[in-house]
Amino acid sequence: MNGTAMLAKGSTVRGTLDFVRDARGADGLARVLATLDPHAREAVERAAATDEVDYDVLVTLWKAADAEFAATDPEWMERAGGYSIARGGTAMYGGILRKKDPIEFLTQSVSLFRLYYHPGDMTVVEHEGNRAVLRLVGFDARTGLFCRRQTGGLAMALEIAGGEKPVVRHVRCTQEGDAYCEWEMTWQGAERAPRETPGRGLER
Repeated sequence: MNGTAMLAKGSTVRGTLDFVRDARGADGLARVLATLDPHAREAVERAAATDEVDYDVLVTLWKAADAEFAATDPEWMERAGGYSIARGGTAMYGGILRKKDPIEFLTQSVSLFRLYYHPGDMTVVEHEGNRAVLRLVGFDARTGLFCRRQTGGLAMALEIAGGEKPVVRHVRCTQEGDAYCEWEMTWQGAERAPRETPGRGLER
């Protein structure tokens, strides 16, 4: 990224740790942390929600968690993304998430992505009716785990914004040779008042 530091908010770290603890218990979290090198483990354990964390440290944590989950729970990262939005996201950014419909959420001037990651953004490149396409620009995902987390987080965000039965598909991915990452999103339901945070957590 031309020497630009890749950063993530500490809330992405805290959300990952909370998900692992809720899904696998304290022992599972201890197993994940034990695989980290001392520098990464210290950074992870000390990160507060509003801190800025080296994105590579976050990726290291995600890969360690993937080693814990992948064999028995292949969609864990999508669920972790939804979990993060349903828990910490609504607590910190409820006004950004709770809109009259998903289009208002997606096209608002405040970028939810930029509250979590730097540099770059996720921009709407198409939207019509109950469909939209988001493109990741200016950010090097470096791992498909990031893309999967975004897929789950977007689905939860659309639901909170009033979209019924949201479907999010990662249709282009730089990790698979595409020039950029894109997500196609569809949902049901007419415009209406935003709903309360869904009670979706760790269910499979």
